[in-house]
Amino acid sequence: MTFFRLDASIRREGSVSREVADTVQRAWVERHPHDTVVRRDLTAPLLSPEVWLQAATAGFLPEEDRTPEQRAARTLASLLADELLSADAAVISAPLYNYGVPQHLKNYIDLLLTDQRFMATPLEGKPVTLVVARGGGYGPGTPREGWDHATPYLVRIFGEFFGADLTVVSAELTLADVNPAMAELRDAAAASRAEALELAQLTGRAQADQVAAKRAEKQLEGVA
Repeated sequence: MTFFRLDASIRREGSVSREVADTVQRAWVERHPHDTVVRRDLTAPLLSPEVWLQAATAGFLPEEDRTPEQRAARTLASLLADELLSADAAVISAPLYNYGVPQHLKNYIDLLLTDQRFMATPLEGKPVTLVVARGGGYGPGTPREGWDHATPYLVRIFGEFFGADLTVVSAELTLADVNPAMAELRDAAAASRAEALELAQLTGRAQADQVAAKRAEKQLEGVA
């Protein structure tokens, strides 16, 4: 089986979204130590916004009229789509940047949508964990309530539009340790991080067991 992991944080060290995704991946591998893990880091290298433009405009032209850049962009879009479609389960990790989705993650989603396979719930029933890390607090009653414009969008895209069996794991106040103005929130930040890591571990294990059970069921149907 194959496990797919996507990271969008520009931070290599100290990234909470990557740490939580590590936990999901580790829990999966504990259950399936011989599985293939495919990773896509959207910051290494960054996807150029020009790639989506080329891939999108290529869709309006017959193959013979496309430029080399358009053909290359469509090839990349197909590769990205294949990575996600061929996986048995996936984790998508995304920090909240400027109250929204990281530019390179939005670019990735837009590229997927240039592939016709992604226009009709292509991830139907596939277990996907969405990891979201937010530097501040955005819960009910906080000054920034309603300012998280990333999580609802990502849930709508991966859960409703793509059809994945989605589990959201979120950690808040992740900047408390580095922002002196948030010093009084460090205990709350630590609690949020601990809860996210615990849920990530439980989710990774549960999804690994879920996929294994479905695979065993299909094998039995094949024998029957």
